[in-house]
Amino acid sequence: MRWPKVPIERLRFFRPRFCPWPDCPQHTRRLRGYSFIHHGAYDTHRRSSVPRFRCSECKRTFSRQSFAVSYYLKRPELLVPIAAGLQAGCAHRQLARTLGCAPSTVTRLSARLGRHALLLSAHALQHLEGSLSETVVLDHFETFEFSQDFPFGVATPVGRDSWYLYGADPAPHLRSGRKSAVQQERLLQRPRRKLQGGYEASSRRILQLLVRLIPEAGHLNLVGDGHPSYERAAAGFADRVRLQRFPNPRRGPKGAPRTPEMLERDRAMFPVDQLHALMRHSLAHHRRETIAFGRRINALAERLFLAMVWRNFVKWRSERRPDRSTPAMRLGLTESRWSWRRVLARRLFPGRERLPESWGELYRREWITPVLRFNNRHCLVHAY
Repeated sequence: MRWPKVPIERLRFFRPRFCPWPDCPQHTRRLRGYSFIHHGAYDTHRRSSVPRFRCSECKRTFSRQSFAVSYYLKRPELLVPIAAGLQAGCAHRQLARTLGCAPSTVTRLSARLGRHALLLSAHALQHLEGSLSETVVLDHFETFEFSQDFPFGVATPVGRDSWYLYGADPAPHLRSGRKSAVQQERLLQRPRRKLQGGYEASSRRILQLLVRLIPEAGHLNLVGDGHPSYERAAAGFADRVRLQRFPNPRRGPKGAPRTPEMLERDRAMFPVDQLHALMRHSLAHHRRETIAFGRRINALAERLFLAMVWRNFVKWRSERRPDRSTPAMRLGLTESRWSWRRVLARRLFPGRERLPESWGELYRREWITPVLRFNNRHCLVHAY
């Protein structure tokens, strides 16, 4: 996958390959020879001689900064430390105190970073189409939005050999388990939310994404636990998906020796179990005991996509073993480990990427939390 090493805003010589305005016919075309006209330059207090261009098709102007992740930002220097801090287990207010900015600034930049990570993940999947040959381990990561009355799972398909996280898909569901009389009464007073099909629909959407990556005459080897939704979802891809299930056996008290069934299940599901433990450890709002819980499913999804990019491109595959490779390196997507600065080297445009339907809805923030008074959609005109 071709990706610049130097951020766009630092390039001395820059040539646009398409028009950045979404309504221009030259925005989605991928043919070489994009026609433009140099339209002067301007200076800022951070950069000098930022070149401007005029599109020969729509006659609108744009600058080199239109192709940078820091486009339309007053404090672009905060992007890298906020991305690193979010993955280091910091909450928004902690980051704001450390960086000397408002908590709302961290929240807005977190959303932008999540949208960029979503587009980057989709961009990487386009380069993997027709090349998926490893077994994929699928399980749902359990968390909640706003309160434990609104739980949801996140489908996390992980490569068994590469440990590459191929996608994420939320699955809102009803609260289960034992509930007191007070909790039951409170649930009746809560507004109903759209469940988007639950586990089965989420698993089906993930399988549609994975089937797109396997060779045309091949099949997908899928490993899952005993959840019945995986078997029902795989039934719709009977000729393309081969499912192997490892039900969760009943476990004894903590410290008790594991049975052969437990060992077999743990070996088969290790890549996804390790990912879930890493997410509990690295993301402040997913810890078991925390006051930094997430309030909106859209914001939670954006943070999960940022964690996906970190796991695939930034973090070493294993830090305990002498394995200096990332999951993306194992798949041949990259030749070296990326830094956060390289992840944010250039801007991606949703109109030029092939987004799954649910990913497009999450990018536009169309999944709402009904108990909250405000659920702002992503409808910015200039910033993205």
